[in-house]
Amino acid sequence: MNDKRPPAALTIAGSDSGGAAGLEADLRTFITCGVHGLVAVTAVTVQNTLGVHDRTDIPAHIVAGQIEAVVDDMGVDAVKTGMLASGEIIETVADTCERVGIGGDTGVPFVVDPVAASMHGHPLFDDTGLTALRDRLLPMATIVTPNLDEVRLLTGLEVTRREQMRDAAVALRELGPRFVLVKGGHLTDDPECVDLLFDGTTFTELPAPRVDTPHTHGAGDAMASALTSGLARGMSIPEATRFGKWYVSNAVRHSYPMGAKVGPVSAFWRVAEEDRE
Repeated sequence: MNDKRPPAALTIAGSDSGGAAGLEADLRTFITCGVHGLVAVTAVTVQNTLGVHDRTDIPAHIVAGQIEAVVDDMGVDAVKTGMLASGEIIETVADTCERVGIGGDTGVPFVVDPVAASMHGHPLFDDTGLTALRDRLLPMATIVTPNLDEVRLLTGLEVTRREQMRDAAVALRELGPRFVLVKGGHLTDDPECVDLLFDGTTFTELPAPRVDTPHTHGAGDAMASALTSGLARGMSIPEATRFGKWYVSNAVRHSYPMGAKVGPVSAFWRVAEEDRE
């Protein structure tokens, strides 16, 4: 029997019935990064590789109750958000996290993955939700990890070239997070996939080869949850960000087809082959 508690990370996110993204991707990443996963479900989606066909949002008090239940009893070493579904849920998550000591300058590390746009670039909630995300969650964030569609929705800046990512990082940092990670995966004409980390003073580029695959569903979730795992394990923010970049680069390289359109990135590469001898 192992009597040592492992690091624990909490994902506050929606469920993906296709298993490629959302809390399913987060839990898969947590376990393959050596971290126990905890969950506060915000929404249940009806989706597959063809798109999101329907969803139901979880009542805000149930979302709050899930966060409080696991923090009070089991403790958390890092927390991330995913799809938060509505302005009401975002406000509730912010209130609850403040109450239990998540985020801010002294709280448990808080990774805000602003899932404000679908993989096709469409907003996932209305202006009330975007306002709550900007005004309540971003100032609490240890690090925020938007893709370029989410940069546009949060700041109004359209990033089409690598050098414009610096302006986007500065604009996002002004909204309150301690660190900003602007993800450059959508710059498909760039031969590299470069993410940009900004701490308010220093810009750090994190390059990786661009993998020629259409199967990238869940890449953003995998990156953010691997980063969260690193923080739960005691890494610094730059170390955890590099760990997340390493993880997602391998996950994309090992991605696979599943369904009619965009398949998921893989966690299988982190699982040892079975030895039945």
